[in-house]
Amino acid sequence: MELDPVIHAAARLRITATLATLPVGDQMSFPRLQELLDMTAGNLSTHLRKLEDAEYVEVTKTHQGRTPVTYLALSKRGRRAFEDYTETLRTLLGASE
Repeated sequence: MELDPVIHAAARLRITATLATLPVGDQMSFPRLQELLDMTAGNLSTHLRKLEDAEYVEVTKTHQGRTPVTYLALSKRGRRAFEDYTETLRTLLGASE
């Protein structure tokens, strides 16, 4: 059994776990996620790019008035990958007892 290497990095696991708390179809703004995780914008962007490249995160860029806003959500694939990751982790931890 292997843990998904895309999610396994600590920062990406935190991002994925946070976005997994959202109901399906809901989104979170980039600044809100950054605040919750206490990450720099650059660090968060780097990890989001890897999750986006794996098609685990959906990024929506829009404007509120003249201000650009980025919204983030787990894709169906990302939610499934996170569920598989947590199930594999539970199995690994249970197997060590």
